[in-house]
Amino acid sequence: MKAIKAKVLYDGMGNSSMNDVYILYEGDKIVGITRERKNAEVIAEGVVTPGFIDPHCHIGMARSGEPYQEDETNEEMNAIYPLVNAIHSVYMDDKAFWESVEFGVLYSHVMPGSGNILGGKTALMRNFGADIEDAFIKNIGIKAALGYNPRSTTSWKGTRPSTRMGAIAMLREELLKARKSMELLKKGKKAAEEIEPLTEIFIDILNRKYPLMVHVHKEDDIITLMNLVDEFNIRTVINHGCDVHRGELWDKVKLRNIDVIYGPVDSFSYKVELKNESWRNIRLIASSGIRFAVMSDHPVVLQRNLYLQLRFFRRFGMSREESIALITGNAADIIGAEDIGKIAAGKKASLVVWSGDPFSMESYPEMVIGEGKVVHEES
Repeated sequence: MKAIKAKVLYDGMGNSSMNDVYILYEGDKIVGITRERKNAEVIAEGVVTPGFIDPHCHIGMARSGEPYQEDETNEEMNAIYPLVNAIHSVYMDDKAFWESVEFGVLYSHVMPGSGNILGGKTALMRNFGADIEDAFIKNIGIKAALGYNPRSTTSWKGTRPSTRMGAIAMLREELLKARKSMELLKKGKKAAEEIEPLTEIFIDILNRKYPLMVHVHKEDDIITLMNLVDEFNIRTVINHGCDVHRGELWDKVKLRNIDVIYGPVDSFSYKVELKNESWRNIRLIASSGIRFAVMSDHPVVLQRNLYLQLRFFRRFGMSREESIALITGNAADIIGAEDIGKIAAGKKASLVVWSGDPFSMESYPEMVIGEGKVVHEES
């Protein structure tokens, strides 16, 4: 059994930090947190956080050091093609993975881009995996997009919307087809083998097997998304929301109990869809009572800088513990990754040992442990 001595421990769940405790682990699992090291081998000492989780990114698809023509974030075949799986366009030799590991980001929720109404399955991955077989954990949801992006791709292949109402109509058409197919299956008027693969995916969405991870920035588009939730009872997670500049909008989201993956907060507002974007909007979601996490949207913000974005949430009143949870426990809960992002018995031993307070500019990860193995150690 091995141990990390935590001078300060942030557990990733927003609980008050603990001082001078030992995190005991065996194999890839945490055994417990104690005041005594017992018979464990202490391999490091410092301030300890869980390994960070980036809940929305395109790492390995848009690859560092490669020309933009090699970017595989969006499949341009069709505006609605959820049979695509992000894992099939990830290369683990993207050097950004290892830069992320050096800065404590151990897990990536990789998803297709937002050029399509439905862009494909999203994948949870280990940044420290040698190849996609080692790295892949599971598919999380289906990437979707509302607003400007899917209507900006009329030059791509397939049937494409030129307006927001056109995009919604195309999405509703497939959901309605799937709903009718479900009724025919229930009545025995259609056999399961007669259902097309695309419709099967939409049936899974209606059965709440997969949540829609929806790219959406503007307030009115978020209202449209909530109308779809009301109509079809589908699971959704709001991704981005950076143009929300009224607290009343977050009140409506909270009433529907919808989670948010927020950000990125250090990027440039490069389109009209973001004309109300401001780092000061953070105060609204920070005080909303909504469960939310923070993304990098790599390469929009480099994933290695994920934790630097937490400074804004500290400024608007969130505690250190609450802020750390935005890229650990909260992220894990929102994407349904039960055994990572938290330091507790039974969870994966994925830990970051810091030289000092992570919120200090002088601090850096001295050791990073991924599921019980040292994956980075500062020399």
